Amino acid sequence: MNVFFITFGCKVNCYETECIKEEFLKKGFMVSKTHEEADVIVINSCTVTSSGDKKLRQTIRKMRHESPHSIIVLTGCYPQAFREKAASLTEADIITGTKDRRQITTLVDEFIKDRMKKISVKEYTVNDPIEDITCSSFESKTRAFVKIQDGCNQFCSYCIIPYSRGRIRSKSLETLTGEVKKFAESGHQEIVLVGINLAFYGAEYGISLTDAVEACSEIDGVTRIRLGSLEPEKILDRDLERLSENKKFCPQFHLSLQSGCDKTLRNMNRKYTGAEYEQLVEKIREKFDSPSITTDIMVGFPGETDEDFEESLNFVKKIGFSKIHVFPYSVREGTKAASMPDQIDGGTKTKRAMIMSKLGEELEADFLKKQVGKTFPILFEKENCTDFHQGYSPNYTLVKIKRSDPIKSLRNMIFYVNIKEAVNDFCVGEIQITE
Repeated sequence: MNVFFITFGCKVNCYETECIKEEFLKKGFMVSKTHEEADVIVINSCTVTSSGDKKLRQTIRKMRHESPHSIIVLTGCYPQAFREKAASLTEADIITGTKDRRQITTLVDEFIKDRMKKISVKEYTVNDPIEDITCSSFESKTRAFVKIQDGCNQFCSYCIIPYSRGRIRSKSLETLTGEVKKFAESGHQEIVLVGINLAFYGAEYGISLTDAVEACSEIDGVTRIRLGSLEPEKILDRDLERLSENKKFCPQFHLSLQSGCDKTLRNMNRKYTGAEYEQLVEKIREKFDSPSITTDIMVGFPGETDEDFEESLNFVKKIGFSKIHVFPYSVREGTKAASMPDQIDGGTKTKRAMIMSKLGEELEADFLKKQVGKTFPILFEKENCTDFHQGYSPNYTLVKIKRSDPIKSLRNMIFYVNIKEAVNDFCVGEIQITE
């Protein structure tokens, strides 16, 4: 039988889809390249925004219409957070949440036998361990995502994730290193450690995210270790010191800001101030050579005045991010912010998003210009048509070099490249030839 996968959302979801895929492969399934050929369609959902939920429902309806005889499995954050709504989706044959994904193949077997709809969304408890799934390879990917942490205890006023992922919990160092060894054996040189609230890794074990980085750096075949999104309030000076001494650590810090206005941060229930965030960025830039600082910015949060937005805009400019992801606030049912007064109209949110995005483009261009003249080891990932090889520097600058041979591939190779030019959202360089 054939199985096809659709993944919405974050890097954690991408990792979990790969784990689910391996469970199907163990059962003798073949992975299909198209949903039309699939006997089973697995949709791994995200529920961060209501617009994302709408897109998910449209996709499920599309899959049922175009593949009427396929078994459709809906899993992930949406059914975990909104079980009744998910259960009402008549197009889905099997519905599970974010807990115990190993059961999916068993549920498929049961459905094949009795053709009865299966709903198995298990509730989280306070002391739940991290989900017992791992994988060994990211097919066709140079870098491999490894989920080492799940859950969140922060309860930001706009966020549904604590309800769809449970409380914080971590993968043991033993399990982590065993998994990373398999990725290295599969040829993955770069490991990206990801989690729902990654900075809180190891809290229940008395260890830290830095311990995980150092453990991975000891594994043969791993040349780079990169981190996913981080909450800024959990990063300590001693961790920065240790990371700066690790030669395999990539100095790219995605520090989720959300707003540069302290009033808005308080209303969001974020656990830091702008001054504390700025101090962290200064420490990073002191300890690392050419680090990139990227972030997420929300505009139009309830109660955000024009003056608040201007404060946030000026703060973003002051920090000088290398890249920002801008998104307008979206009402998320089940969160505190959904019932807050002074909701911002759609037109104002769209306008603010455009202004912030334009600033983001300017800051990215400035950052790329500062890379010109520097030399970085580039891990090449893929070719851009017949014209360029392309890959990323340790600080996640996209670098392209001219492709003299239209057949030869540099994929999964590392070469030192001197940056010659900044163009749009990437840099152009030349491989540095050593005698």
